[in-house]
Amino acid sequence: MTRVRIGSYHVIVTGEGIEDTDSGEFEIDRRKTSQDLFITVRSSESAAHSGGGGSSSVAAVDLNVPDSARKEFEKANEDMARHNWTSALQRLNRAISAYPQYAPAYNNLAAVYGHLNDPSHQREALEKAVELNDHLVPALVNLAKLCFQDKNAARAETLLENAGRAEPNNPETMTLLAQAQLLNKHFDGAIATARNVHAIPHQNLAVVHYIAARAFERENRLQEALAELQIFLTEESSGPRADHVREEIAKLKSGQP
Repeated sequence: MTRVRIGSYHVIVTGEGIEDTDSGEFEIDRRKTSQDLFITVRSSESAAHSGGGGSSSVAAVDLNVPDSARKEFEKANEDMARHNWTSALQRLNRAISAYPQYAPAYNNLAAVYGHLNDPSHQREALEKAVELNDHLVPALVNLAKLCFQDKNAARAETLLENAGRAEPNNPETMTLLAQAQLLNKHFDGAIATARNVHAIPHQNLAVVHYIAARAFERENRLQEALAELQIFLTEESSGPRADHVREEIAKLKSGQP
């Protein structure tokens, strides 16, 4: 929204599969050049039954994005869908030039740089996105993935914890968090996170049980590790990873190191 008058407002978020949510009263402050409002929305009962997630924190309104920047951002999204990375790069840079605080544009810019095999600019764009908006879950997660590549699991864990607070019960983010916790030797945390993932609707995340098994092994809780590996096989029964898990089970049962 642009050119919003000074005053008090409510924002109501509605949509298919979510509960109507009122932001409560907030004030447009004349002393600020821009304001962000974040609202936590929850899935409706029907969405939960169909496999939808829990609640998520969304940027309900960015009060100062000019129309020119928003249009360039939207056209860049279209270019990205067509894999026209050069055009997308140009449009996103124009969007940012029109509105330098445009955090989602920086996140998308990072994605473009990733496809252009430019990791230094990819990281720079993600760092800027997170600096501008520390609730922007895609940027937090994408930056955490780069931290994994750099073997900086400590920062990855912090970023993923922030993402989890902004968007609770996202199973993909939680699985990455469990991975970071395991790497950081926070074994109890990795186990707890894996159990939380198992308790919510999710697909194609059997690896979280492998993470939990590794954490149990590190704590010398071998029977619980075996149980997690068996759950892995109930969720992913075939393929190279399943074959590897069967080998792991055999080793644990035989007492091999």
